[in-house]
Amino acid sequence: MKVCSSSTVMVAFLAAAPACAAADASAGAAVPIAVQQTKPACDESGNCRFQVTPQQLLVKAEQLVREKKYDAAAPLVAALGQVPEMQMQQQFLAGYIAVETGDLKGAIQTFRTMLEQDPGQTRVRLELARAYLLTGKESNADYHFRLAQSDENLPDPIARTIRNTRSILRDQRIWRFSFDFGFAPDTNINGATDAEQIDVNFGPVKIPLQLNDNARERSGVGQTAGFSGGVRLKAAKNLAFLFDADSKIVNYKGKAADDIVTQIAIGPELRVASYSSLSFQAVGQQRWYGGRLATREYGGRIGFQTALSQGQRVGIELDGRRADSKFSNAYSGWQLGGNATYEHLVGKSLIASASLFVRRDLLNTDSFSSVNYGANLGIGGELPYGLNAGVSASISRSVFDAANSFYSDEKRREWRSFARAYIGTRQFKLLGFSPSIDYNFSRVDSNYDLYQMNRHRVNFKMAKFF
Repeated sequence: MKVCSSSTVMVAFLAAAPACAAADASAGAAVPIAVQQTKPACDESGNCRFQVTPQQLLVKAEQLVREKKYDAAAPLVAALGQVPEMQMQQQFLAGYIAVETGDLKGAIQTFRTMLEQDPGQTRVRLELARAYLLTGKESNADYHFRLAQSDENLPDPIARTIRNTRSILRDQRIWRFSFDFGFAPDTNINGATDAEQIDVNFGPVKIPLQLNDNARERSGVGQTAGFSGGVRLKAAKNLAFLFDADSKIVNYKGKAADDIVTQIAIGPELRVASYSSLSFQAVGQQRWYGGRLATREYGGRIGFQTALSQGQRVGIELDGRRADSKFSNAYSGWQLGGNATYEHLVGKSLIASASLFVRRDLLNTDSFSSVNYGANLGIGGELPYGLNAGVSASISRSVFDAANSFYSDEKRREWRSFARAYIGTRQFKLLGFSPSIDYNFSRVDSNYDLYQMNRHRVNFKMAKFF
C-alpha cells in the first residue's frame, strides 16, 4: 500500500495523506512521472494546442490537489475519467476533492463505489471513514477504520493514529438505533416434532400416543419486525452509563405461534485501559407467545471487551437471571450463562469470529433443568459489487438433570445445531432501507422423540441503521 508522507490534513482526529496516484498497491496504479515539456501545435489564427499523456495529466492534477487548487484540478480529474486505465486514480482524486470542497455525500458515494469494485483498498477505506466522520456518522467511521486497521502494511504512526481515533470515537458515541421489517417463510413455526405419535410410559409398559396438530410442526409465513437501540451517557473521564433496548416480533396467521421478545439493559461502563472496558448492567426481558405473556426474566450481566492489535477483539460476558414462567411453575427458576468471543479481521474487508458458550438452567423441575455448552464459528463482511454477506454455524450439547418419567426412563440428551447465511446490498435503497436475505437452519437431535426437530426459515427484510 502507498501512503503519501507529506501529510497533516485531518478533520477532528485522523491525519489524512494528500491525494496520491496510487490509492493502493492492489489498484495497479501508474507511478507518477515528471511532466515532460511538449512543443505546442499552433494554427494560423494563433491558437495553440498541447498534447499530454494520461500520466502527465495525472501528475498535474495531483500537483494542483496538493496545492489545494481544487477548482483548477477538477476539469483535469474529469478528463482522466475518459482514460479506462486511470479509472481508479480518477475516482480517488474526485472523491478526495469532494471531501475537501464539502461535498461529503458525493465523496461517500464515490469511495463506496470504489470499494464495491475492490473491498481491499485500504487508502480508499480510510478516506471513506474520514468522510463519514465529517458527516457525524461515527459508528460507520469506526467500522471502516477497524477494517483499514487490519492492513499489515500500514506505517506504525498511521496504525497508532487509527487506534487512538477509534478509542475516541467509542468514547464519544452517544446513541445507536436500527430498525427492520420483512416476511419469513418458515417450515416449522412452532418448533415442534414431525412425528405423528410418540411412545409414553404407562405403568410398566409403553403405549403409543397420537399427537394432535398443535403438537406437530406447522409451516407458515410470518411478518417480522425488530429494533435495536442504545444510549451511552458519559459521566466522567473513564465512566459512562449505558441503556440498551431490543425487540423482535414475528406475527403469523392466528395467534398460536406469534412470538414477541423485548429486552432492556441499563448500567455503568468503566474504561479500565485505553482499549478495554468493563460493563455492569441490570437486565429485564419479557416474552409473549401465542398472544399471552409467556415469561418474565430479570437479572444482570457483566461484560468485558478489549481491542488487540490490527483490529482483533476479545469479549467475555457473564449473565445471570431469574425466569418466571406464566405457563407453568415447572419452567421457573434461575438461568446462568457465559460466553467468550474472539474476532479477527481476515483480508481487508471480512471479520471472522469464534466463540465458546455455556448455559445452566436451574428450574423448579429437574427434568427441565439442564446444562448446555457449545461453540460458534462465523465469517462475514464486505464483498465486491456492494454486497454484504456471511455464514455462521454453531453446535451444542444439552444434558438434562433427570428423566421425564412420562416419556422415558433415561435422562434427556440432545445435540443442537444451527446454521445461518445472509446476503444484502447497499446499492439499492428504498426510503433509506436496504434489502437483505437470511437463511436459518436449526436441528435438534434428541433421545426423546417429542423434541426431535428440524426447521428452515428464510427472512426477507428491509433494514435501516441510524
